[in-house]
Amino acid sequence: MLDLIQILDVTCQDVLPIFKLLKAILKLIQIIIPAALILMGSIDLGKAVMSSDDKEIKGATSKLIKRAIAAVAIFLIPFLVSLLMNLFGSAELPDNVNTDNQTWSDCWSNAGN
Repeated sequence: MLDLIQILDVTCQDVLPIFKLLKAILKLIQIIIPAALILMGSIDLGKAVMSSDDKEIKGATSKLIKRAIAAVAIFLIPFLVSLLMNLFGSAELPDNVNTDNQTWSDCWSNAGN
């Protein structure tokens, strides 16, 4: 039976490329999706205003507000991931598992550099 120490025999240098990729993906998500949501909401509102129908304008305004809230929530995802990494990754792993004695949160923070 495999020991947990053998399974976790990784260092920060082993997972650093993965963390860098995850941070890059999160950065793209943080920028592209909120911009697209707000753009789509603005287009919907513009169409409703052009039609001059009060019911459509009210519906489009409601959609725009919901999309703006979703955009803010998506914009905060990288912050929440970093917060979780700092909370759950703060314990040092045993010396024979992590030879550079860094915590997972240290490795996550260094991935941005």
